[in-house]
Amino acid sequence: MTRRLWPWLRLLGGLGLLATLLWWHSTAAFVDALHAIDGPSIAIALGIGLATTVLSAARWCTIARRLGLRLPLGKAVADYYRSQFLNAVLPAGILGDVHRAVSHGHRSGDVARGVRAVVLERAAGQAVLLAAGLVVVLTRPSLLSALAPALIPATVVLSLLAGVFVLVRRSFDVRPVLDAWPSVTALSAGALTGHVTLFLVAARVAGATAPLLDLVPLVLLALLVMALPVNVGGWGPREAVLALAFGAAGFGSAQGLTVAVVYGVLTFIASLPGAATLLLKDRQAAPERPDETRQDVLALAGRSQ
Repeated sequence: MTRRLWPWLRLLGGLGLLATLLWWHSTAAFVDALHAIDGPSIAIALGIGLATTVLSAARWCTIARRLGLRLPLGKAVADYYRSQFLNAVLPAGILGDVHRAVSHGHRSGDVARGVRAVVLERAAGQAVLLAAGLVVVLTRPSLLSALAPALIPATVVLSLLAGVFVLVRRSFDVRPVLDAWPSVTALSAGALTGHVTLFLVAARVAGATAPLLDLVPLVLLALLVMALPVNVGGWGPREAVLALAFGAAGFGSAQGLTVAVVYGVLTFIASLPGAATLLLKDRQAAPERPDETRQDVLALAGRSQ
């Protein structure tokens, strides 16, 4: 019973956060965000999105090949774009990755290893994000007291991610990919730099004038809480935490909310090439079995919930 209710509770939780923010700030921050986005910011979002997608797809290729799976970079980029778009338009924010794992597993003839490759690929990205956040905290300990209200959800995320890493370590043999850790780390750092850069672009587009060194810790905090499984296509925790963090840092909670909304819209724009991959038939890939793929996606999504 609880397992069936959990997806709806997560959806209601994300909607509840958004409703609270609307009540707190009305619609002004959302309207300001939409008005702030222009042609140059859209072009920058698409460019940064391409760079981060290629880097992330290359990380996936590296791990998949270490596990003995064939995955050309071009196909990986298309699949990664598709998963990002699905994550952006579907609740929970992980169903695109589930589809990516199952589809690749079917093409490779081994769904279990396909899932394993995606889990390890996502875990590698989160590990680098955690390391970057730890470096910021160690170099700027004063942030802990200033951002205490916004750190509560981040602590929840850290606990969840720690549990995920322990589960991954116990459930999967990670030894085959350990030799590739320098390249995986470098690709993850490059992708993270792209995400941070897009957030900083969103901040400037939204009118934030704070120094970049003051904004980066807030950005890393927002990226961390985006891992919370209580969102609507990625919306909810990010906006709530940035509103709290900007307010605690003295930049104004309304501006934090506007920055979060601009980033959310730019991220969605950056994922739009994934919509095209859904419409184009890939004639080079081996025929997939839609019924089996759909059943596997639903089964894996149920386990994740």
